[in-house]
Amino acid sequence: MTWSFEVTPVDHPDAARLLREYLDEIASRFYERQVTDEELDAAIEKHHSRDLAPPTGAFLLAWRDGVLAGCAGLRVPTPGITELTRVFLRKSERGKGGAALLVAAAEDVARGLGATLIRLDTRDDLVEARALYARLGYETVEPFNEDPFAHHYFAKSLELPDRV
Repeated sequence: MTWSFEVTPVDHPDAARLLREYLDEIASRFYERQVTDEELDAAIEKHHSRDLAPPTGAFLLAWRDGVLAGCAGLRVPTPGITELTRVFLRKSERGKGGAALLVAAAEDVARGLGATLIRLDTRDDLVEARALYARLGYETVEPFNEDPFAHHYFAKSLELPDRV
């Protein structure tokens, strides 16, 4: 299995397709029912991803063996700090080691954006995501926003250790 990651404009058709799949899944999971197309369209507009583009961020697409597999977004709210968001793998691509590689690729891009700290928030029901972040060295921190859908907050230093 070969994974690859590419910074891609958020308005690229592949990016738009994955963002729609992402919001469909997390909204349906939150409401414990399949959201309608109208609800999904409204969510996409309300929770747009236009800021996940230079200079305020970046958007990555993940590919496994040439197949579009997932995405991750980065937002720069303040110099030195980058927020990880929109981390998503298609169901068919889960359990193949891509999530940790996707987050690592996003961390590398965050460093390129000047980040020394990466942070994120997530919901109670996204237990798999919380376990992934804990496994990857993210630590629980105090809330840093007032998002009503955020229940857990994590951060990780991106400073590389001194090498001798």
